[in-house]
Amino acid sequence: MDVFIIGGGINGCGIARDLVGRGYSVALAEMNDFASGTSSWSTKLIHGGLRYLEHYEFRLVREALLEREVLWRMAPHIIRPLRFVLPHHGGLRPSWLLRLGLFLYDNIGGRDRLPPTRTLDLTRDEAGAPLKPSFTKGFEYSDCRVDDARLVVLNARDAADRGATLLPRTEVTAMRREGAGWGLTLTDGAGARSEWTARLVVNAAGPWVDRVLKSSFGRADAHNVRLVQGSHIVVKRPFDHDRAYIFQNADARIIFAIPYEDDFVLIGTTDRDFEGDPADATITAEERDYLLQNASAYFRHPIRVEDVVWTFSGVRPLYDDGASKAQEATRDYVLRTDGTAGEAPLLNVFGGKLTTYRKLAEAAVEKVGELIGVKGEAWTEGASLPGGHMPVSAAETLHQHLCETHPFLDPALAKRLARLYGLRAQEILRDAKGLGDLGRHFGADLYESEVAYLMDQEWAMRAEDVVWRRTKLGLRMSEAEVAALDAFMTEAAAAAPDGQTQGETSGAR
Repeated sequence: MDVFIIGGGINGCGIARDLVGRGYSVALAEMNDFASGTSSWSTKLIHGGLRYLEHYEFRLVREALLEREVLWRMAPHIIRPLRFVLPHHGGLRPSWLLRLGLFLYDNIGGRDRLPPTRTLDLTRDEAGAPLKPSFTKGFEYSDCRVDDARLVVLNARDAADRGATLLPRTEVTAMRREGAGWGLTLTDGAGARSEWTARLVVNAAGPWVDRVLKSSFGRADAHNVRLVQGSHIVVKRPFDHDRAYIFQNADARIIFAIPYEDDFVLIGTTDRDFEGDPADATITAEERDYLLQNASAYFRHPIRVEDVVWTFSGVRPLYDDGASKAQEATRDYVLRTDGTAGEAPLLNVFGGKLTTYRKLAEAAVEKVGELIGVKGEAWTEGASLPGGHMPVSAAETLHQHLCETHPFLDPALAKRLARLYGLRAQEILRDAKGLGDLGRHFGADLYESEVAYLMDQEWAMRAEDVVWRRTKLGLRMSEAEVAALDAFMTEAAAAAPDGQTQGETSGAR
Protein backbone atom coordinates (compact mmCIF):
# COMPACT_ATOMS: atom_id res chain seq x y z
CA MET A 1 0.00 0.00 0.00
CA ASP A 2 1.37 3.41 -0.94
CA VAL A 3 -0.77 5.61 1.31
CA PHE A 4 -3.00 4.92 4.29
CA ILE A 5 -5.40 7.72 5.31
CA ILE A 6 -6.90 8.15 8.76
CA GLY A 7 -10.20 10.02 8.68
CA GLY A 8 -13.30 9.81 6.49
CA GLY A 9 -14.37 13.44 6.46
CA ILE A 10 -14.17 15.72 3.46
CA ASN A 11 -10.39 16.11 3.60
CA GLY A 12 -9.62 12.42 3.99
CA CYS A 13 -12.04 11.33 1.26
CA GLY A 14 -10.92 14.14 -1.04
CA ILE A 15 -7.27 13.18 -0.64
CA ALA A 16 -8.07 9.49 -1.23
CA ARG A 17 -9.93 10.32 -4.44
CA ASP A 18 -7.11 12.50 -5.77
CA LEU A 19 -4.40 9.98 -4.87
CA VAL A 20 -6.04 6.92 -6.38
CA GLY A 21 -6.86 8.87 -9.54
CA ARG A 22 -3.14 9.50 -10.01
CA GLY A 23 -2.19 5.85 -9.64
CA TYR A 24 -1.32 5.49 -5.95
CA SER A 25 -2.61 2.49 -4.03
CA VAL A 26 -4.75 3.88 -1.22
CA ALA A 27 -6.68 2.73 1.83
CA LEU A 28 -8.72 4.86 4.21
CA ALA A 29 -10.14 4.08 7.64
CA GLU A 30 -12.87 6.06 9.38
CA MET A 31 -13.73 5.13 12.95
CA ASN A 32 -17.43 5.98 12.43
CA ASP A 33 -19.58 6.63 9.36
CA PHE A 34 -18.29 8.86 6.60
CA ALA A 35 -19.03 12.54 7.32
CA SER A 36 -20.14 11.71 10.86
CA GLY A 37 -17.96 14.47 12.31
CA THR A 38 -17.28 18.07 11.32
CA SER A 39 -18.06 17.52 7.63
CA SER A 40 -21.79 17.01 8.20
CA TRP A 41 -22.25 19.82 10.73
CA SER A 42 -21.40 22.79 8.51
CA THR A 43 -23.62 25.67 7.40
CA LYS A 44 -23.98 23.80 4.07
CA LEU A 45 -22.29 26.46 1.95
CA ILE A 46 -19.74 26.58 -0.83
CA HIS A 47 -18.60 30.17 -0.39
CA GLY A 48 -15.65 32.49 -0.28
CA GLY A 49 -16.33 33.64 3.24
CA LEU A 50 -17.34 37.28 2.99
CA ARG A 51 -16.44 38.01 6.61
CA TYR A 52 -12.89 36.65 6.18
CA LEU A 53 -12.11 39.79 4.18
CA GLU A 54 -12.22 41.73 7.46
CA HIS A 55 -9.42 39.51 8.77
CA TYR A 56 -7.37 40.15 5.59
CA GLU A 57 -7.43 36.50 4.53
CA PHE A 58 -7.40 37.49 0.87
CA ARG A 59 -5.59 34.38 -0.39
CA LEU A 60 -8.08 32.07 1.32
CA VAL A 61 -11.07 34.05 0.07
CA ARG A 62 -9.73 34.16 -3.49
CA GLU A 63 -9.02 30.41 -3.54
CA ALA A 64 -12.48 29.66 -2.13
CA LEU A 65 -14.20 31.96 -4.63
CA LEU A 66 -12.37 30.33 -7.52
CA GLU A 67 -13.49 26.93 -6.24
CA ARG A 68 -17.21 27.78 -6.07
CA GLU A 69 -17.93 27.24 -9.73
CA VAL A 70 -15.36 24.44 -10.08
CA LEU A 71 -17.25 22.42 -7.45
CA TRP A 72 -20.62 23.45 -8.87
CA ARG A 73 -19.62 21.98 -12.24
CA MET A 74 -18.31 18.82 -10.56
CA ALA A 75 -21.51 18.13 -8.64
CA PRO A 76 -24.42 20.26 -9.93
CA HIS A 77 -26.96 17.94 -8.28
CA ILE A 78 -25.77 18.57 -4.69
CA ILE A 79 -24.37 22.08 -5.22
CA ARG A 80 -26.75 24.85 -6.26
CA PRO A 81 -26.37 28.63 -6.63
CA LEU A 82 -28.01 30.75 -3.96
CA ARG A 83 -28.54 34.50 -3.65
CA PHE A 84 -27.85 36.09 -0.26
CA VAL A 85 -29.56 39.22 1.03
CA LEU A 86 -27.47 41.42 3.34
CA PRO A 87 -29.68 44.07 5.00
CA HIS A 88 -27.91 47.28 5.87
CA HIS A 89 -27.98 47.85 9.63
CA GLY A 90 -27.55 51.54 10.38
CA GLY A 91 -25.79 50.99 13.69
CA LEU A 92 -23.14 48.60 12.39
CA ARG A 93 -20.92 48.55 9.29
CA PRO A 94 -21.52 51.58 7.03
CA SER A 95 -23.13 51.08 3.65
CA TRP A 96 -20.01 52.10 1.71
CA LEU A 97 -17.93 49.48 3.54
CA LEU A 98 -20.41 46.73 2.73
CA ARG A 99 -20.45 47.76 -0.93
CA LEU A 100 -16.65 47.82 -1.06
CA GLY A 101 -16.43 44.38 0.51
CA LEU A 102 -18.96 42.99 -1.97
CA PHE A 103 -17.10 44.62 -4.87
CA LEU A 104 -13.95 42.77 -3.77
CA TYR A 105 -15.98 39.59 -3.28
CA ASP A 106 -17.31 39.85 -6.83
CA ASN A 107 -13.93 40.46 -8.41
CA ILE A 108 -10.99 38.89 -6.58
CA GLY A 109 -12.06 35.33 -7.31
CA GLY A 110 -13.75 35.64 -10.66
CA ARG A 111 -17.27 34.65 -11.65
CA ASP A 112 -18.51 32.86 -14.71
CA ARG A 113 -22.16 31.83 -14.29
CA LEU A 114 -22.97 33.38 -10.91
CA PRO A 115 -24.66 36.81 -11.10
CA PRO A 116 -23.02 39.87 -9.49
CA THR A 117 -23.98 41.93 -6.46
CA ARG A 118 -26.91 44.33 -6.71
CA THR A 119 -28.46 46.88 -4.37
CA LEU A 120 -31.97 46.21 -3.04
CA ASP A 121 -34.76 48.53 -2.01
CA LEU A 122 -36.18 46.40 0.80
CA THR A 123 -39.35 48.50 0.91
CA ARG A 124 -40.23 47.16 -2.54
CA ASP A 125 -38.37 43.86 -2.94
CA GLU A 126 -40.07 40.72 -1.59
CA ALA A 127 -36.92 39.98 0.41
CA GLY A 128 -37.83 42.92 2.63
CA ALA A 129 -41.32 41.63 3.51
CA PRO A 130 -40.21 39.24 6.31
CA LEU A 131 -37.90 41.87 7.81
CA LYS A 132 -38.61 44.67 10.25
CA PRO A 133 -39.63 47.95 8.54
CA SER A 134 -36.44 49.66 9.77
CA PHE A 135 -34.44 47.67 7.20
CA THR A 136 -34.98 49.63 4.02
CA LYS A 137 -31.77 48.99 2.07
CA GLY A 138 -29.79 45.86 1.35
CA PHE A 139 -27.40 44.11 -0.98
CA GLU A 140 -27.75 40.81 -2.79
CA TYR A 141 -24.79 38.64 -3.82
CA SER A 142 -24.07 35.09 -4.97
CA ASP A 143 -22.67 31.98 -3.32
CA CYS A 144 -23.66 28.30 -3.42
CA ARG A 145 -25.30 25.83 -1.09
CA VAL A 146 -24.20 22.20 -0.74
CA ASP A 147 -25.32 18.96 0.84
CA ASP A 148 -22.13 18.58 2.86
CA ALA A 149 -22.48 14.95 3.95
CA ARG A 150 -23.25 13.88 0.39
CA LEU A 151 -20.20 15.76 -0.86
CA VAL A 152 -18.12 13.54 1.43
CA VAL A 153 -19.75 10.26 0.50
CA LEU A 154 -19.57 11.03 -3.24
CA ASN A 155 -15.83 11.62 -2.91
CA ALA A 156 -15.60 8.30 -1.06
CA ARG A 157 -17.71 6.56 -3.71
CA ASP A 158 -15.56 7.92 -6.54
CA ALA A 159 -12.37 6.93 -4.73
CA ALA A 160 -13.71 3.37 -4.30
CA ASP A 161 -14.85 3.25 -7.94
CA ARG A 162 -11.28 4.07 -8.93
CA GLY A 163 -9.79 1.33 -6.75
CA ALA A 164 -9.24 2.75 -3.27
CA THR A 165 -10.06 0.62 -0.24
CA LEU A 166 -12.59 2.34 2.03
CA LEU A 167 -13.07 1.09 5.58
CA PRO A 168 -15.83 2.88 7.52
CA ARG A 169 -16.41 2.05 11.19
CA THR A 170 -12.83 0.89 11.44
CA GLU A 171 -10.39 2.50 13.86
CA VAL A 172 -6.61 2.64 13.61
CA THR A 173 -5.73 1.34 17.07
CA ALA A 174 -1.95 1.19 16.67
CA MET A 175 0.69 2.71 14.38
CA ARG A 176 4.39 2.03 14.32
CA ARG A 177 7.29 2.86 12.08
CA GLU A 178 8.88 -0.22 10.61
CA GLY A 179 11.97 1.10 8.87
CA ALA A 180 10.92 3.08 5.83
CA GLY A 181 7.29 1.99 6.15
CA TRP A 182 4.37 1.89 8.51
CA GLY A 183 2.67 -0.97 10.28
CA LEU A 184 -0.93 -0.31 11.32
CA THR A 185 -3.38 -2.28 13.40
CA LEU A 186 -7.05 -1.76 12.59
CA THR A 187 -10.08 -2.79 14.63
CA ASP A 188 -13.53 -2.83 13.04
CA GLY A 189 -16.92 -2.37 14.67
CA ALA A 190 -17.21 -6.08 15.41
CA GLY A 191 -13.85 -6.10 17.20
CA ALA A 192 -11.99 -7.92 14.42
CA ARG A 193 -8.35 -6.85 14.03
CA SER A 194 -6.31 -6.63 10.85
CA GLU A 195 -2.74 -5.62 10.03
CA TRP A 196 -1.82 -3.21 7.25
CA THR A 197 1.38 -1.73 5.88
CA ALA A 198 1.90 1.55 4.03
CA ARG A 199 4.74 3.68 2.77
CA LEU A 200 3.11 6.88 4.04
CA VAL A 201 0.29 7.74 6.45
CA VAL A 202 -1.98 10.79 6.14
CA ASN A 203 -3.50 11.95 9.42
CA ALA A 204 -6.73 13.66 8.32
CA ALA A 205 -8.70 12.94 11.48
CA GLY A 206 -10.21 16.42 11.71
CA PRO A 207 -10.89 17.40 15.33
CA TRP A 208 -9.23 14.16 16.42
CA VAL A 209 -5.97 14.90 14.57
CA ASP A 210 -4.07 15.72 17.77
CA ARG A 211 -5.55 12.67 19.49
CA VAL A 212 -4.07 10.46 16.77
CA LEU A 213 -0.67 12.03 17.41
CA LYS A 214 -1.02 11.55 21.16
CA SER A 215 -2.29 7.98 21.08
CA SER A 216 -0.02 6.68 18.32
CA PHE A 217 3.15 8.60 19.12
CA GLY A 218 2.83 9.35 22.80
CA ARG A 219 2.98 13.08 22.13
CA ALA A 220 1.07 14.29 25.14
CA ASP A 221 1.90 17.88 24.24
CA ALA A 222 0.48 17.74 20.70
CA HIS A 223 -1.59 20.88 20.20
CA ASN A 224 -2.01 21.94 16.59
CA VAL A 225 -5.71 22.65 16.27
CA ARG A 226 -8.11 24.92 18.07
CA LEU A 227 -11.46 23.22 18.57
CA VAL A 228 -14.31 25.63 17.89
CA GLN A 229 -17.92 24.58 18.32
CA GLY A 230 -20.47 25.80 15.82
CA SER A 231 -24.17 25.19 16.45
CA HIS A 232 -27.21 25.59 14.21
CA ILE A 233 -30.95 25.56 14.59
CA VAL A 234 -33.51 24.51 11.99
CA VAL A 235 -36.86 26.30 12.23
CA LYS A 236 -40.18 26.39 10.48
CA ARG A 237 -39.77 28.54 7.40
CA PRO A 238 -40.53 32.22 8.15
CA PHE A 239 -40.47 33.38 4.51
CA ASP A 240 -41.61 32.09 1.12
CA HIS A 241 -38.96 33.21 -1.36
CA ASP A 242 -35.86 31.18 -2.28
CA ARG A 243 -33.13 33.58 -1.16
CA ALA A 244 -30.99 33.38 1.99
CA TYR A 245 -30.12 36.11 4.48
CA ILE A 246 -26.84 37.12 6.08
CA PHE A 247 -27.32 39.16 9.23
CA GLN A 248 -24.73 41.34 10.98
CA ASN A 249 -24.66 41.21 14.76
CA ALA A 250 -23.57 43.79 17.32
CA ASP A 251 -20.66 41.53 18.38
CA ALA A 252 -19.18 41.87 14.84
CA ARG A 253 -20.17 38.32 13.93
CA ILE A 254 -22.67 37.26 11.29
CA ILE A 255 -25.30 34.55 11.07
CA PHE A 256 -27.05 33.02 8.07
CA ALA A 257 -30.73 32.18 7.57
CA ILE A 258 -30.85 29.74 4.66
CA PRO A 259 -33.79 27.94 3.00
CA TYR A 260 -33.38 24.29 3.96
CA GLU A 261 -35.04 21.08 2.79
CA ASP A 262 -37.93 23.00 1.20
CA ASP A 263 -40.01 23.64 4.33
CA PHE A 264 -37.42 24.90 6.80
CA VAL A 265 -34.74 27.51 7.40
CA LEU A 266 -31.26 26.80 8.76
CA ILE A 267 -29.92 29.48 11.12
CA GLY A 268 -26.28 29.57 12.24
CA THR A 269 -23.59 29.46 13.22
CA THR A 270 -22.09 30.15 16.60
CA ASP A 271 -18.37 30.22 17.42
CA ARG A 272 -17.16 29.14 20.85
CA ASP A 273 -14.05 27.34 22.01
CA PHE A 274 -14.61 23.69 22.83
CA GLU A 275 -12.88 21.24 25.14
CA GLY A 276 -13.49 17.52 25.42
CA ASP A 277 -14.44 14.80 22.95
CA PRO A 278 -15.81 16.39 19.74
CA ALA A 279 -18.32 13.56 19.52
CA ASP A 280 -20.04 14.98 22.61
CA ALA A 281 -20.71 18.45 21.20
CA THR A 282 -24.32 19.58 21.64
CA ILE A 283 -25.94 22.97 21.36
CA THR A 284 -26.11 24.92 24.59
CA ALA A 285 -29.09 26.98 25.71
CA GLU A 286 -26.84 30.05 25.41
CA GLU A 287 -26.05 29.25 21.76
CA ARG A 288 -29.68 28.55 20.93
CA ASP A 289 -30.79 31.82 22.49
CA TYR A 290 -28.00 33.70 20.69
CA LEU A 291 -29.27 32.48 17.32
CA LEU A 292 -32.90 33.13 18.18
CA GLN A 293 -32.21 36.65 19.45
CA ASN A 294 -30.01 37.71 16.57
CA ALA A 295 -32.35 36.34 13.92
CA SER A 296 -35.31 37.95 15.66
CA ALA A 297 -33.51 41.29 15.61
CA TYR A 298 -34.11 41.25 11.84
CA PHE A 299 -37.30 39.28 11.23
CA ARG A 300 -40.61 41.07 11.60
CA HIS A 301 -42.04 38.10 13.51
CA PRO A 302 -39.66 36.80 16.21
CA ILE A 303 -38.25 33.29 15.91
CA ARG A 304 -39.22 31.44 19.09
CA VAL A 305 -38.02 28.28 20.82
CA GLU A 306 -41.19 26.45 19.77
CA ASP A 307 -40.31 27.11 16.11
CA VAL A 308 -37.14 25.03 16.40
CA VAL A 309 -37.55 21.56 14.87
CA TRP A 310 -33.93 20.39 14.99
CA THR A 311 -30.53 21.49 16.24
CA PHE A 312 -27.03 20.28 15.51
CA SER A 313 -23.53 21.09 16.67
CA GLY A 314 -20.11 20.28 15.32
CA VAL A 315 -16.53 20.98 16.26
CA ARG A 316 -14.28 22.59 13.67
CA PRO A 317 -10.57 21.79 13.92
CA LEU A 318 -9.13 25.21 13.09
CA TYR A 319 -5.39 25.54 12.86
CA ASP A 320 -4.27 27.20 16.09
CA ASP A 321 -2.73 30.46 14.95
CA GLY A 322 -2.99 32.10 18.37
CA ALA A 323 -6.02 34.22 17.52
CA SER A 324 -7.59 35.74 20.61
CA LYS A 325 -11.19 34.92 19.62
CA ALA A 326 -12.68 31.76 18.17
CA GLN A 327 -14.29 33.68 15.30
CA GLU A 328 -10.91 35.22 14.40
CA ALA A 329 -9.04 31.90 14.09
CA THR A 330 -7.95 31.21 10.51
CA ARG A 331 -10.04 28.91 8.31
CA ASP A 332 -6.99 28.20 6.16
CA TYR A 333 -5.31 24.79 6.11
CA VAL A 334 -1.80 23.75 7.09
CA LEU A 335 0.01 20.58 5.99
CA ARG A 336 2.96 19.34 8.02
CA THR A 337 5.20 16.35 7.50
CA ASP A 338 6.78 14.30 10.26
CA GLY A 339 9.76 11.99 9.97
CA THR A 340 13.49 12.24 9.42
CA ALA A 341 15.38 10.96 6.40
CA GLY A 342 14.97 7.21 6.12
CA GLU A 343 11.91 7.13 8.38
CA ALA A 344 8.38 6.40 7.24
CA PRO A 345 6.74 9.78 6.52
CA LEU A 346 3.59 11.08 8.20
CA LEU A 347 1.53 13.91 6.70
CA ASN A 348 -0.70 15.79 9.13
CA VAL A 349 -3.65 17.86 7.91
CA PHE A 350 -4.69 20.77 10.12
CA GLY A 351 -7.65 23.09 9.55
CA GLY A 352 -9.31 23.74 6.22
CA LYS A 353 -12.86 24.45 5.12
CA LEU A 354 -15.41 22.60 3.02
CA THR A 355 -15.11 24.91 0.00
CA THR A 356 -11.35 24.44 -0.39
CA TYR A 357 -11.19 20.69 0.24
CA ARG A 358 -10.22 19.90 -3.37
CA LYS A 359 -7.33 22.38 -3.31
CA LEU A 360 -6.23 21.01 0.05
CA ALA A 361 -6.26 17.53 -1.46
CA GLU A 362 -4.13 18.68 -4.41
CA ALA A 363 -1.62 20.27 -2.02
CA ALA A 364 -1.55 17.12 0.10
CA VAL A 365 -0.93 14.91 -2.95
CA GLU A 366 1.93 17.18 -3.99
CA LYS A 367 3.45 16.59 -0.54
CA VAL A 368 2.96 12.85 -0.97
CA GLY A 369 4.78 13.04 -4.29
CA GLU A 370 7.72 14.82 -2.67
CA LEU A 371 7.91 12.14 0.03
CA ILE A 372 7.40 8.86 -1.84
CA GLY A 373 7.52 9.78 -5.51
CA VAL A 374 5.25 11.51 -8.01
CA LYS A 375 2.52 9.56 -9.81
CA GLY A 376 0.23 11.21 -12.31
CA GLU A 377 -0.85 14.80 -12.69
CA ALA A 378 -3.58 16.89 -11.07
CA TRP A 379 -6.92 15.80 -12.53
CA THR A 380 -9.86 16.56 -10.25
CA GLU A 381 -10.73 20.07 -11.44
CA GLY A 382 -12.64 18.85 -14.48
CA ALA A 383 -13.83 15.49 -13.15
CA SER A 384 -17.46 15.09 -12.10
CA LEU A 385 -18.49 13.40 -8.89
CA PRO A 386 -20.84 10.38 -9.12
CA GLY A 387 -24.21 11.40 -10.50
CA GLY A 388 -22.98 14.81 -11.58
CA HIS A 389 -21.77 14.20 -15.13
CA MET A 390 -24.09 16.74 -16.75
CA PRO A 391 -24.25 20.47 -17.45
CA VAL A 392 -25.34 22.58 -14.50
CA SER A 393 -28.44 23.58 -16.49
CA ALA A 394 -29.44 19.91 -16.82
CA ALA A 395 -29.35 19.48 -13.04
CA GLU A 396 -32.07 22.09 -12.73
CA THR A 397 -34.47 20.04 -14.87
CA LEU A 398 -33.40 16.48 -14.02
CA HIS A 399 -36.40 15.95 -11.73
CA GLN A 400 -38.68 16.68 -14.67
CA HIS A 401 -36.93 13.98 -16.70
CA LEU A 402 -37.39 11.52 -13.85
CA CYS A 403 -41.11 12.27 -13.83
CA GLU A 404 -41.27 11.70 -17.58
CA THR A 405 -39.52 8.31 -17.40
CA HIS A 406 -41.39 7.31 -14.21
CA PRO A 407 -44.82 9.03 -14.37
CA PHE A 408 -45.93 7.54 -11.04
CA LEU A 409 -43.39 9.64 -9.12
CA ASP A 410 -44.64 12.44 -6.93
CA PRO A 411 -42.84 15.61 -8.12
CA ALA A 412 -41.44 16.19 -4.62
CA LEU A 413 -39.90 12.71 -4.55
CA ALA A 414 -38.47 13.16 -8.06
CA LYS A 415 -36.96 16.48 -7.00
CA ARG A 416 -35.40 14.95 -3.88
CA LEU A 417 -33.90 11.99 -5.75
CA ALA A 418 -32.49 14.27 -8.46
CA ARG A 419 -31.02 16.59 -5.85
CA LEU A 420 -29.34 13.80 -3.87
CA TYR A 421 -28.27 11.31 -6.52
CA GLY A 422 -28.20 13.16 -9.82
CA LEU A 423 -28.01 10.79 -12.76
CA ARG A 424 -27.61 7.84 -10.40
CA ALA A 425 -31.21 8.27 -9.30
CA GLN A 426 -31.97 5.97 -12.24
CA GLU A 427 -30.18 3.18 -10.38
CA ILE A 428 -32.69 3.54 -7.56
CA LEU A 429 -35.74 3.71 -9.82
CA ARG A 430 -34.53 1.25 -12.49
CA ASP A 431 -37.54 -0.17 -14.38
CA ALA A 432 -40.13 0.50 -11.67
CA LYS A 433 -43.66 0.99 -13.05
CA GLY A 434 -45.27 2.11 -9.80
CA LEU A 435 -44.49 2.93 -6.19
CA GLY A 436 -45.07 -0.71 -5.29
CA ASP A 437 -42.02 -1.63 -7.35
CA LEU A 438 -39.85 0.52 -5.05
CA GLY A 439 -40.49 -1.89 -2.17
CA ARG A 440 -41.37 -1.22 1.42
CA HIS A 441 -42.36 2.31 2.39
CA PHE A 442 -40.59 3.47 5.58
CA GLY A 443 -42.16 6.90 6.03
CA ALA A 444 -41.93 10.33 4.41
CA ASP A 445 -41.01 9.42 0.80
CA LEU A 446 -38.37 6.80 1.64
CA TYR A 447 -38.68 3.42 -0.06
CA GLU A 448 -36.78 0.15 0.14
CA SER A 449 -35.05 0.58 -3.22
CA GLU A 450 -33.36 3.77 -1.99
CA VAL A 451 -32.33 2.14 1.28
CA ALA A 452 -30.90 -0.83 -0.60
CA TYR A 453 -28.92 1.51 -2.85
CA LEU A 454 -27.53 3.38 0.15
CA MET A 455 -26.51 0.15 1.86
CA ASP A 456 -24.98 -1.36 -1.27
CA GLN A 457 -23.29 1.72 -2.76
CA GLU A 458 -22.88 4.28 0.02
CA TRP A 459 -21.89 2.27 3.11
CA ALA A 460 -25.06 3.03 5.08
CA MET A 461 -25.42 0.61 7.99
CA ARG A 462 -27.84 2.26 10.38
CA ALA A 463 -30.97 4.33 10.14
CA GLU A 464 -29.12 7.46 11.29
CA ASP A 465 -26.77 7.11 8.30
CA VAL A 466 -29.78 7.27 6.01
CA VAL A 467 -32.06 9.83 7.67
CA TRP A 468 -29.43 12.33 8.89
CA ARG A 469 -26.42 12.03 6.55
CA ARG A 470 -27.34 10.44 3.20
CA THR A 471 -30.70 12.26 3.36
CA LYS A 472 -32.34 14.62 5.86
CA LEU A 473 -35.56 12.66 6.11
CA GLY A 474 -35.18 12.60 9.87
CA LEU A 475 -36.89 15.98 9.74
CA ARG A 476 -40.03 14.27 8.42
CA MET A 477 -40.03 10.77 9.91
CA SER A 478 -41.33 9.73 13.31
CA GLU A 479 -39.22 7.95 15.92
CA ALA A 480 -41.22 4.76 15.29
CA GLU A 481 -40.55 4.96 11.55
CA VAL A 482 -36.81 5.48 12.11
CA ALA A 483 -36.73 2.54 14.54
CA ALA A 484 -38.46 0.30 11.99
CA LEU A 485 -35.94 1.36 9.36
CA ASP A 486 -33.08 0.58 11.70
CA ALA A 487 -34.47 -2.91 12.38
CA PHE A 488 -34.87 -3.54 8.65
CA MET A 489 -31.29 -2.45 7.89
CA THR A 490 -29.87 -4.59 10.70
CA GLU A 491 -31.74 -7.63 9.42
CA ALA A 492 -30.78 -6.94 5.80
CA ALA A 493 -27.09 -6.57 6.69
CA ALA A 494 -27.12 -9.82 8.66
CA ALA A 495 -28.73 -11.68 5.77
CA ALA A 496 -26.38 -10.37 3.08
CA PRO A 497 -23.46 -12.55 1.94
CA ASP A 498 -20.06 -11.43 3.22
CA GLY A 499 -18.51 -8.78 1.01
CA GLN A 500 -21.80 -7.71 -0.52
CA THR A 501 -22.76 -4.90 1.85
CA GLN A 502 -21.52 -1.58 3.13
CA GLY A 503 -20.87 -0.17 -0.30
CA GLU A 504 -18.05 -2.66 -0.81
CA THR A 505 -14.58 -1.67 0.29
CA SER A 506 -13.31 -0.89 -3.20
CA GLY A 507 -14.26 -1.01 -6.84
CA ALA A 508 -17.91 -1.80 -6.13
CA ARG A 509 -18.96 -0.50 -9.49
